[in-house]
Amino acid sequence: MAPEYAMEGRFSEKSDVYSFGVLMLEIAWKLWNEDNGMAFADQNIASPNVQSEIVRCIHIALLCVQEFPKDRPAVQTVLSMLSREIVDLPLPEQPVFAEKWDRSHVGSTQGTSQFGFSTNDLTITGFCAETDTITSSLSIKDPDFLVSRGNIFKLGFFTPENTTNRYLGIYYVVSEKTVIWVANRNRFLTESSGTVTISNDGNLVLINGRNETLWSTNATTTGTNTTAEIQDTGNLVLRENSTGNVIWDSFSHPTSSLMPTMSLIDDTNTGNKVTTSAWKNAADPGIGNFTTGLQAVNIPQIFTWNNGRPYWRSGPWNGQILIGVRDMYDTYLDGFRLVDNSGTFYFTVPLGRLLMRIDLNSSGSLVQSVWDDGWEITWTAPQNECDVYGTCGPFGVCNPLDSPICSCLRGFVPMDRDEWGSGNWSSGCTRRTDLHCDGENRDGFLRLRFMKVPDFAQQFSSRREDECRSRCLRNCSCLAYSHDPNSIGCMFWSETLIDIQQFDGVGADIHIRLAISELDTHKDKKLVIIIPAVVAFACVSIGFFIAWCWMAKKKGNRIKDQKTLESLQSDSSAIVLKDESEKVNMEELPLFTFKTLAGATNQFHDDNMLGRGGFGHVYKGKLENGEEIAVKRLSAASGQGMEEFTNEVIVISKVQHRNLVKLLGCCVEKEEKMLVYEYMPNKSLDVCLFDRTRPSDMVLDWKKRFSIVEGIGRGLLYLHRDSRLKIIHRDLKPSNVLLDGDWNPKISDFGMARIFGGNQDQGNTARVVGT
Repeated sequence: MAPEYAMEGRFSEKSDVYSFGVLMLEIAWKLWNEDNGMAFADQNIASPNVQSEIVRCIHIALLCVQEFPKDRPAVQTVLSMLSREIVDLPLPEQPVFAEKWDRSHVGSTQGTSQFGFSTNDLTITGFCAETDTITSSLSIKDPDFLVSRGNIFKLGFFTPENTTNRYLGIYYVVSEKTVIWVANRNRFLTESSGTVTISNDGNLVLINGRNETLWSTNATTTGTNTTAEIQDTGNLVLRENSTGNVIWDSFSHPTSSLMPTMSLIDDTNTGNKVTTSAWKNAADPGIGNFTTGLQAVNIPQIFTWNNGRPYWRSGPWNGQILIGVRDMYDTYLDGFRLVDNSGTFYFTVPLGRLLMRIDLNSSGSLVQSVWDDGWEITWTAPQNECDVYGTCGPFGVCNPLDSPICSCLRGFVPMDRDEWGSGNWSSGCTRRTDLHCDGENRDGFLRLRFMKVPDFAQQFSSRREDECRSRCLRNCSCLAYSHDPNSIGCMFWSETLIDIQQFDGVGADIHIRLAISELDTHKDKKLVIIIPAVVAFACVSIGFFIAWCWMAKKKGNRIKDQKTLESLQSDSSAIVLKDESEKVNMEELPLFTFKTLAGATNQFHDDNMLGRGGFGHVYKGKLENGEEIAVKRLSAASGQGMEEFTNEVIVISKVQHRNLVKLLGCCVEKEEKMLVYEYMPNKSLDVCLFDRTRPSDMVLDWKKRFSIVEGIGRGLLYLHRDSRLKIIHRDLKPSNVLLDGDWNPKISDFGMARIFGGNQDQGNTARVVGT
């Protein structure tokens, strides 16, 4: 992001030129200034015959990232320099963000940070090493700290409330008292004498003033050539420099917080687990009574245990949600993933737009919080007494809306009536009439709707619910069954039914096996005539009401979207010219139905996800005619993106160029807003440049890289000068450059773009966006 845009909100063509320069290289000013530009070129492409071209490209990129817009060349000039129409290049000045510090230097960070909050009154103070890495020659000593590259997390020392003990931990830059990981949780420092360093065997260690080791990563290393890095995810990784392999990371050894991209793990082959564990109390981060982890035996579930005993249970994972968590039935509350890797199961938290954590507190509650100018609690578990495991005992059902909350399942009576009457339901219930199990007509099933299914389910894959019923009826030990239409199929219970809860409007159907006499079929037959009549009347009334609400809501949405467009038109930063926006009609674009796009993406399955961002998710799809597409789906859960959606349609519908991504159509249906683009098989430029998981044959040689640079330049030149509109992209970066099958670059993501009119060269905005 250009400095004048980031600091003052001013943007122009030169803002895009700056981003173009950053995109061409990762700047290393000291190396260039020492005539050693090749030192930071990718050695896979730095063959002798192209070295002069690479250095020239770096030279041009340095000119593009000059601090002041007047010192940067226009895109047309950049292309002339690249093609050698302009041979002699001026010498660049030092870029504004070039390295101005020595890695051994330590500078004060007390006072007001770049986020605008004061750190003087916090208990965590010290100096920043201006790096995110500890090496064999660089360590940190209390009260110094490291900061992740994106200025999101710190690794440093802290003191909990009501104590003077010191600990090494990871905490947020915006909320330094929120600690997500503790190293020496069971061996505290009694004074500010701690030092974190790389030991002789290559491990990361914490030592006190007497040179005693209080904590170590205890990883198997091959020598001292290791580095430790604090990442923007909050993960602390120890890496071997020779191979680049991660040999230890804090996400594999969590404390009380479950973080985005972190996984709870259950290895069913060895019994090893990765779990979170609560603090003892607010003043002591030592291992407390409660742990949370994945239990993958039978059907995977998440458990919280109290000293090893179940305390809370999520219900089974059905491939999309945990069916015992009420809040997960929200359509847009997605992103969690469970992967089975040959018996090792990984349950992973999604990466969202906001800072988020799920913390296990010392009382055993899971608390999910997001940062929005302060921590806001968005979910907890358990939420009530019914969420506590087995509150009503075996064959009891819990309903938090009833009083008392526990009752026996139909056909069952309390095991101990005196205990039951006193409010102690732990002994549960017992069957009133034994099952016969000697014919089709001797036993039947009672259907219970909107339930949290019991624990200890056995799975049988079947898409047909009637098959679940017949299999249960043929098995004398089968007590109940349920059917999940997603990935589970049939669930059976054969020993006990425990931890059952009645939900309100969501949940699974459970079919409880009872003797025929318990089903009271004669009374049920009387209701056959009454119930349909009442239901029919209710349905007609509800239908009229829903139709009225739908029409009112649709009218409201049109007004809301019109207001959004009007706000775009009135922005002093020339977000969209009114005369241009009025020419855009969604109906003029090819329209896709939601059903078509859902089918093309296999119901927006995670396997088809190409990427995600603040706007929403992007999925690969295939239409019925075989055409491959990319579907950009606005996330209704984020509350963001309507302006970006409208803006992108307005901008991209008016430009066409071989180096700009092509918009094929859109979908605006009910609450859904989606854009459909041509599919780029080689994904984005950042994947090709920085993704270490890509095979070696995907490495771009210099010829391809130079062609990509020129293509991006031509696309920018078209936006700035050659189209009938002057468009400033404002968010040019490798992830927004897509590559087609022939490695031609396509500039994408015009949600932040701005249109200039007439002879306008510069705009201003108070809403700085982009990267």
